[in-house]
Amino acid sequence: MTFQPEKLGQSKAVLASSLRELRKRVGLSQVRLAQRCNMSQTTLSNIETGRVGPSLVDVELILRVLKASPAEVAEVMSLARLAHTEWQSKRASWRTGLEKRQAELAGLESEATVLRYFLPAMVTGLLATPEYVKASLSGSPGDKSLTAARKLERQAVLYDTTKSFSFLLTEQAVRWPVLHRAAMAVQIDRLASLSHLPNVRIGLLPIALTEVRGPMNTFTVYDQRLTTVETFTGRLVFQDSRDVAAHLSIFEAYEQVALFGEDARCLLAEWASAFRS
Repeated sequence: MTFQPEKLGQSKAVLASSLRELRKRVGLSQVRLAQRCNMSQTTLSNIETGRVGPSLVDVELILRVLKASPAEVAEVMSLARLAHTEWQSKRASWRTGLEKRQAELAGLESEATVLRYFLPAMVTGLLATPEYVKASLSGSPGDKSLTAARKLERQAVLYDTTKSFSFLLTEQAVRWPVLHRAAMAVQIDRLASLSHLPNVRIGLLPIALTEVRGPMNTFTVYDQRLTTVETFTGRLVFQDSRDVAAHLSIFEAYEQVALFGEDARCLLAEWASAFRS
């Protein structure tokens, strides 16, 4: 099934309908199917009406009990994966106000305990200086002052020691000249300073690393329950455990070769000095 963002909102209803029609075609009642799947009839009813989104494991079990054909399994599992994926258009964020997006991010950060950020292109707002935050919003429409203020307010979460933060930044992300040279040096100094926080790990991926795959999308993993992936035109939100696990695996692979601690701070000092020279 080809990914089409506009169909994500429809996938839950289509999934529910498909499962219901498959059951009826086989001639099983909800009660009988629920018994064979070891779930309550109420749960199955909620799945078939779209009130509850089933996990991929639930969908696989239902399809196996219903003896669905390989083509039916492929189609319904594609629907199930889409049902666990949300598309948030950047244009929609602009219409509703970028500060609303900051409130959503603050909510995700407040609920999570372990947060991982993979940053191949730019420094995230949590680690940014006020000048960098302002510059990063230059391409956004409307009044950006409130959004910038909200971004800076969110940085307070870094000092909550009940949470742990891991940031992986490529050399490009750190050195991309978003600001004039002196301000870029200050931004890099901030990264070094924040790396001293006991609950914050900042890892660097220098360009010289050749033994790993080339980095692609910016993504964030909140605990082990949700992943957001950034694109030019919006963001994808994955809630399926397999998608989250895949992004955790990618993060861990880069984490194994990243530079941390004093090694990272020495490299940051070198990059900052280059901007000052």
